[in-house]
Amino acid sequence: MAETVSLVFTGDIGFDKYMDGKWNDEELISDEILDFLHSGDHVVANVEGALVRQEKKEGLQGVQQLVHAMDPDAVKVLGKMGADIWNLCNNHILDAGDEGVRKTLEEAGKFGAKTVGVGMNLNQAKEILYLPDAGGIGLFSIGFRTGCKPAGEAKAGCLLWNEMELIEANIREIKSRCRWCCLIVHGGEEFTSLPSPYVRERYLKFLDMGADMIVAHHPHVPMNYETVGDKVIFYSLGNFIFDTDYQRAQYHTEEGILVKLNFTEENYTWEAVGINIIRGPEHIVKADLPQIFADVQQEEYEKLSPLAAKMFLAATKRQQIYLNPKAFEHKTPQEWEEHFTDPNRRYRVPGEALDFTIIWELAQKEQEGAWKESSLPQVVDYILGQM
Repeated sequence: MAETVSLVFTGDIGFDKYMDGKWNDEELISDEILDFLHSGDHVVANVEGALVRQEKKEGLQGVQQLVHAMDPDAVKVLGKMGADIWNLCNNHILDAGDEGVRKTLEEAGKFGAKTVGVGMNLNQAKEILYLPDAGGIGLFSIGFRTGCKPAGEAKAGCLLWNEMELIEANIREIKSRCRWCCLIVHGGEEFTSLPSPYVRERYLKFLDMGADMIVAHHPHVPMNYETVGDKVIFYSLGNFIFDTDYQRAQYHTEEGILVKLNFTEENYTWEAVGINIIRGPEHIVKADLPQIFADVQQEEYEKLSPLAAKMFLAATKRQQIYLNPKAFEHKTPQEWEEHFTDPNRRYRVPGEALDFTIIWELAQKEQEGAWKESSLPQVVDYILGQM
């Protein structure tokens, strides 16, 4: 058992659309980024979809474009990255059904990678991965409703983030055996800049349960982080290897963050680098950290969250118009308000995910102008630039 250990976490990885076949591109990931990945003892890759061969379908429209799976040959890139831990908890891991999960777990086994976040049943999905170094580290992964599909006694899927008793039991087990508990979450809202209030509150609750750090995925854009005492939440690392037309309809989907956590038994430190996806050649290179990647504390969050909520409404309008232009591109302001405040809106999970009844009300407070008093002007500029 080593006295120190480091883990590098990636953003979202998907080999669809513009990344299709890029596993054969020796220049896909720049040497600088590979050096950072290889500087860690472990690389935790967020593999967003099943590794299974499927017939390619051209000309998909609307939400049909949001079905993701990867050719197993993509493992070449994971190997080059040194990705020995795959986080598989996400809203696409079951896009190829239970069989896709089984084959992905088989591919991980062939590759020699450990996995977290999915299983052929609930017991497997909630399994903890233990690393013995630096006093011991326990990792597990959870996903949001309704995007991530729940595992059952004999059904493949994920441990969902509303299973608070199971999550707390896992955290307690880890803390009884290890110095460190790292929780990986696939959750939050797509294309927003700051977490919705109910997402932030949920993550803070996980820290209260005993988790030491949270690394989150799903929004496909980089977000802020937040230190809470000696703990930390990374709300989204954005994209790493991912590029689709659905994402190109939004700002900052070509940006991401790599985070390295350095552990000893006494404490931990972290460092981060920015990445940029150069569209066209589809190459991932080192970049400045995104402006949004700042420590947004409670006081600043209260000032900025109405502005971020207003920006999230703008992003969701772009999303809806992209997916269904006929239904949405000519909506009036009144029709948009009715759409967002409808308590029966599709995919809404009250107080948990895509709850636009809360987001809409929060966005109306933007007019009060508290964000103008923020001490984080770079964050303000970043949010305003998307509206």
